[in-house]
Amino acid sequence: MGLVNAPLILKNPRKPQLSDVTVSALADTGSVHLCIPEHVRLQLELDELDKKEVTLADGSRKLVPYVGPIEIRFSNRIGFAGALVLGDEVLLGAIPMEDMDLVVIPMTRSIEVNPLSPNIATSIIK
Repeated sequence: MGLVNAPLILKNPRKPQLSDVTVSALADTGSVHLCIPEHVRLQLELDELDKKEVTLADGSRKLVPYVGPIEIRFSNRIGFAGALVLGDEVLLGAIPMEDMDLVVIPMTRSIEVNPLSPNIATSIIK
């Protein structure tokens, strides 16, 4: 399928006076969380709330900061999440994608709002 990127606007809802940060995020349905690099955490002045142990693709484990909250905007969607601080680019995992009702379009290598609910995010609660 190849790499899929999505343009996101990230904000710190606790500090609305700060400028938002526009990023190109790597969409990864195999990952769970939103991940941000340290420079994005610094720009948004996000507080470390906790630490989480993560298992990386090579099987190694690492203790990383967990920060938030972060407001995430894509198209006509908005979501809120915590983020793991690691790596050199923003990674959009499955939980924030599901929260905003976004889908991966493999043919165009893009992220889009769910075409079955173009005007408002939907979710299944069972």
